[in-house]
Amino acid sequence: MDDLLTPDQLELRELVREVVRRTVAPRAAEIDATGEFPWDVVEAFRSAGLMGLPFDEGYGGTGSGHLMTLVAIEEISRACATSGLILALQGLGSFALQLAGTQEQRDRYLPKLASGEWLPAYALTESDAGSDAAAMRMTARRDGDAYVLDGSKRFITNAGVAQLYTVFASTDPGAGHAGISCFMVEADSPGFEVARLEPKMGIKGSTTGELAFEGVRVPVENLVGDEGEGFAIAMRVLDRSRPGIAAQALGIAQGAVDHALSYAKERAAFGQPIVRHQLVAAMLADMETRTQAARGLLYDVGRMLDRGVDGPALTKAAAMAKLFCSDAAMAVTTDAVQILGGYGYIKEYPVERMMRDAKITQIYEGTNQIQRLVIAREMARETRDDA
Repeated sequence: MDDLLTPDQLELRELVREVVRRTVAPRAAEIDATGEFPWDVVEAFRSAGLMGLPFDEGYGGTGSGHLMTLVAIEEISRACATSGLILALQGLGSFALQLAGTQEQRDRYLPKLASGEWLPAYALTESDAGSDAAAMRMTARRDGDAYVLDGSKRFITNAGVAQLYTVFASTDPGAGHAGISCFMVEADSPGFEVARLEPKMGIKGSTTGELAFEGVRVPVENLVGDEGEGFAIAMRVLDRSRPGIAAQALGIAQGAVDHALSYAKERAAFGQPIVRHQLVAAMLADMETRTQAARGLLYDVGRMLDRGVDGPALTKAAAMAKLFCSDAAMAVTTDAVQILGGYGYIKEYPVERMMRDAKITQIYEGTNQIQRLVIAREMARETRDDA
């Protein structure tokens, strides 16, 4: 789909590919094996200016737009899904500020995030409040010039490596969605700690943890938006961050297609490369088609975001891209393992890692079951001409 990108965008994509070739790809297997957060990759992204992709130039970002951020996440994730997630979190962890923060809040935090000096995190999920955000139990009580936060968050990406957390808590527990508010919490706040980090099936180099808040005092000026606006902010953030996970999934799928095709051209059986056997060829054709179709959906969303589209149209398109790209990634990586046979099941080849990494893209930032409900809900609200 090179014809969908401008010459400047193609040049930026080539810069990303060079960083991937030089730094990310050689480290991908080791990052997965050790499960250690790849600070060297973060430094490479900082040096290349990639940490600033989701930010406007006025805050030290590149001002390249949403589409190019998605393209960059895709390209990085072709080699290493953990590293692609680093860039995706730059958006997820900062979008609340970008959408609803005051000018003072943006000036205080966005330059540190755009430079990569600070890493952000997004804390919405709790042990008993995942898809049902209104069930959250974490509270924020006003006390003079501060809010006092008590409770916990679960499955938070960048836990322990982030310096700034976008945190959602209930300021009016009896009001459900309407009682949720949004806060910026700095990692060194007294009473805040990372209670534990989770061992995971995939994206092993990315930290995923439980956060504990015990009497954490957050200045009133760190409230994002007004009290009770947190849920609406959270949903607007997800409309913009779900495409980032779609891009991660698309990159995983493309990487699996690349490796499966290369193997099928070299591996011979019954006197010819297996790529010439009809059943293998059919699998590759389906893999390529799913991946290309997913890219079309994703790039459409990127262009919508760059045009400033908001509301139901964006909600539906973002859910569709996240759903289709992640389902494609799971199907494509599973087929890649099958094409490689026994070699696909061992760590000598990267496709087993890609299959493990792909699974989470169907779960986080809204399970794919939730995405289907979102899409159908928006369809039911649409007014269409009769066929």
